[in-house]
Amino acid sequence: MKRKWNLWSVLLVMGLCMCLISCSCPSCIEKKKVAPPPPKPAVQKPAPKPQPSVIEEKKKMEALKKAEEERKKKEEELKKEIEEIEHTMIHFDFDKADLKPEARKILKRIAEWLLKHPEYNIRIEGYCDERGSEEYNLALGQRRADAAKKYLIELGVSPDRITTISYGEENPIDPRHCEEAWAKNRRDQFKLIKVR
Repeated sequence: MKRKWNLWSVLLVMGLCMCLISCSCPSCIEKKKVAPPPPKPAVQKPAPKPQPSVIEEKKKMEALKKAEEERKKKEEELKKEIEEIEHTMIHFDFDKADLKPEARKILKRIAEWLLKHPEYNIRIEGYCDERGSEEYNLALGQRRADAAKKYLIELGVSPDRITTISYGEENPIDPRHCEEAWAKNRRDQFKLIKVR
């Protein structure tokens, strides 16, 4: 009976030793001594990405805005070009309907513009100074308008896009009765008409 006790005692002591050894091994001791890792620094989360539909909508809006700005810019440029042509005049010598070299340069620029803008027609208005009868001046104003029309046709503008009218001595630019005023009043003026 005494032996049995000893055997159990030995087994018990051995079991305790094994427990102690397993708990006091260097790796266990290190695990116990190792401090917990420091907390990770807070990372700023990136802003959430917009949904593809939002991005597409924004791009569409920007494209529309740009197209509108471009349209307005072209509209303003066209308006300036029209005003420039309608404020342009060609002048004639006394009792003449022949085109001067300067008049031909002006008409060439007008023809180039008309060929680029088929949506516009042109009306040529012929004028005279106050000297001569009303009938004579109406006829002379018509010859002056027709001379400009003929030259525009030679430059490639279709005849059905050009109309002419004579105002004779009506609507003088300068109402004075002197050579300087008469020289200004002997003229052709132009009016652009949008047809489409």
